[in-house]
Order: sequence, then C-alpha cells, then structure tokens
Amino acid sequence: MYEGKRLFVLGMGRSGVAVSKLLHEKNHILLTDIEYDDYSLIKELEDMGINVVITKDQDKLLNDKFDYVIKNPAIRADNQTVKKALKLGIPVVNEMEVVYNLLPKDVKIIGITGSNGKTTTAYLTYEMLKMADLPVKLGGNLGIPFSAFALDIESGDIVVLEISSHQLLDFDKFKTDISVFTNLSEVHIDMFGTYKKYKQNKLRIFNHHTEKDIAILNSGDEEVVKLTKTIPSEKLYFSSWESADCYIKNNQIWYKDAQICELSDIRLKGRHNYENVMCAIMVAKQFNVSNEAIKEALDNFSGVEHRMEFVRRLNDREFYNDSKATNNKSTIVALSSFDSPIILLLGGLDRGQSFTELDGHLEHVKKVVCYGQTREKIKRYCEKKSIDVTVVDDMAEAVKLAYNLSEAGDTILLSPACASWDQFKSFEERGKKFKEIVDKLQ
Repeated sequence: MYEGKRLFVLGMGRSGVAVSKLLHEKNHILLTDIEYDDYSLIKELEDMGINVVITKDQDKLLNDKFDYVIKNPAIRADNQTVKKALKLGIPVVNEMEVVYNLLPKDVKIIGITGSNGKTTTAYLTYEMLKMADLPVKLGGNLGIPFSAFALDIESGDIVVLEISSHQLLDFDKFKTDISVFTNLSEVHIDMFGTYKKYKQNKLRIFNHHTEKDIAILNSGDEEVVKLTKTIPSEKLYFSSWESADCYIKNNQIWYKDAQICELSDIRLKGRHNYENVMCAIMVAKQFNVSNEAIKEALDNFSGVEHRMEFVRRLNDREFYNDSKATNNKSTIVALSSFDSPIILLLGGLDRGQSFTELDGHLEHVKKVVCYGQTREKIKRYCEKKSIDVTVVDDMAEAVKLAYNLSEAGDTILLSPACASWDQFKSFEERGKKFKEIVDKLQ
C-alpha cells in the first residue's frame, strides 16, 4: 500500500519523523514543518534520502503528484495545506492509520482514549499483560509513535495504544479489537470548535466495531454512556461508585463478581487512579491474565512522569509535578488528592476554556500563582471567587514566588489546567522545567 508512493508528511513532531523513517526506503518522502531547529536530525533525515523543507508556505509544496498527506495530529483540519490536499483529492491520514495498514492481520489492538487517564491506563494495561508473559507492545499518544516500533510487531502480538482525539480525527480503516473510553470533559474546543464535535470525534475509537469487539466504558460518566448508546460493540462497564462489570466494594476491586485485588495492593492512590486500574484489569481479563499477575503489576507500578509526580520535600513543603493536567478535569482530580493547604500554579495556552469547572474544588487552595497566555483570565476568575491570586510571566517566576509565599505543611502543586504550547513545546518539557527549578531551590 505504501510502496513507490509520493508521501507528503506534514509536521516534524515525533510521529512525522518516525513515519518518515519507517517508509523512506520504498517511497519518495517530503517532510515539512513551519520551523525546526534540530539541525543534526534534519541532516540525519536528509542523509536517509528524505527531503526536508522548513517553510511557512507548506501549501505551495503540495501538488497533485502526491499520493498521501500524512498529517501530524496537532495540525488542525482547517490548515491551508490540509484543505488543499482535500481539494486535490489526496487522502489525509496520520501515522497510526499508516501503520495499521501494514500490520499482520492477527495483531490485537487495544485502543485507549478519553479526556483524562489515558496514559496511566495504557501503561497499567501494558504492565499487566507483560507480567503475564504475553507478547505486548506499547505506544501511541504517550510519546512512542506507532511507526517507531512498527517493524518489531509480529503475528499474534498485542499492541496497547493511547489514542488522542487529535489522532482519531484522521482515521479511516484503523480499527481496535478492544476500545477503552475512560471519561469525558470539555477539552480541545480550540481544535474541534464545539464540545459536541469533540465528543462525536471520540466515537471514532469504535470505528468498524461489531458485536465481536469490546468497548470498556465508564458507567459513572453520563455523557460517555449516552454517547456510546448505539455502538454495536459488546459493552463492559466500570464504576467506582456503583455496581458494574468492574466495581469497588469493601475496599476491593471486583470483576464479574469475583474479587481481583485490595485497594491496598495499588501503589497509585485516588479514585481516578482506581478507575484507571479497573480499565486495565478489564482488558487483562480478556486475555485471561491471573489475579497474581495483576497484583504484581500493581505493586510494581508507581505512576507516570508528569502525572501527580512527587518532586521534592523542602523545609516541610512538598512539590508535585502534574504538568499533564492540560484541562480543568485533570486539575480537579489533582486537587482532590490533597488535604493540606495548596499553592496552585495555573496557566498556559488559551484554548478558549472557562475555569468555572474548578468551582467547588478549591477549598484547600490558599493561593493561586498564574502565568502564561491565560494568566489574566485566571486572575479574573480567582478574584471573582475571592481567591488570593498573583500574576507572573513565566514558570520560573511562578515557582519561586510560590515557594516564597508558602509555609511549613503546604503543598506546591503544578497542575496548570492548560496546554503548554504558549511557552513550551510539550507538557513534558514544562514538567521537566518545573522540576529543574524546584531542584535548585535553597
């Protein structure tokens, strides 16, 4: 399918670079971005025979001689180059769609999506299957492009993929065998225009499903239940509040009315993490993973970097890095994990979101320090709620001020409720910068 083709790869993110490397030997590839300063990587790609062009006029590079446009998921559908491709009748896909079409037919795909909890659920699922000595691989939106390990996938393998709403947008033939839908909240409005369009796009995780495929759904999320009402998949439900296929009772997790583990067996804490665990357990049980293997995986798993990550204790203050909290719901989850007084670092890219979802969840917040593109919007919100707030320009200033304003027993929490792209390339870069600043505090 991808041999002897002319491929226009739009965007030099991880996925664009990885798919170019995967396909370069049998195809002509033009890889382009608006800006890119890793000149050693550009040279490496050019030495492989990949044509790399850095320009703001990407649409002028595209013509009807190209067979496919492979789009970075972060690029909007109304991008000029994307619109030109569609006008020319050129299919627009992403690297996950490309790899799917290259897989052996008996590979099992587990797709995990949702507004929050995707990465932790994906890692937990992978660890449980690996603990059972199953042939499993992990990748997707969590930072490991599908195309980066495509050549290692063999017949009979299981692939666990975190799949974002941006990646779902460009799927055609791509299909999972098991789809996990963790939850829904009002995010990515800047990409989709409306919450309704965002939700409808999430349904693409069930593309081409039949009654032989499995959907793992959050029965405690009314919007998830309503949205998935008509999908043909076999539906399995989890809930941390009520009876379901997988549920919590007597501080234990049960699946199909059989006890799986004690909550005390789980190193991760918080109800949101217990729900992530339940999702992973439900997938594991589709492959007959034993309770012993599940419990061993849970005992070994301490979490994912940039997700409620403990950084340091200094002069009786604790610092936590929750840079992955790019929306209100994630920040609410973080806030619910603490009883101590919190100095909260908020801010980042303005994606059109309101902060009113935080109402009722700020009882332990004694001070907000806000920065970035949304700082004035956050300031107005806090003043309206009579919350002490200070506006600064950047992360370094925010961390130092938070520490100077803190007292013994306080928690200083980076949980920004915003994307990072106004000042950082990624939430990972933002989290690492936070940790660097905290480590230097005296």
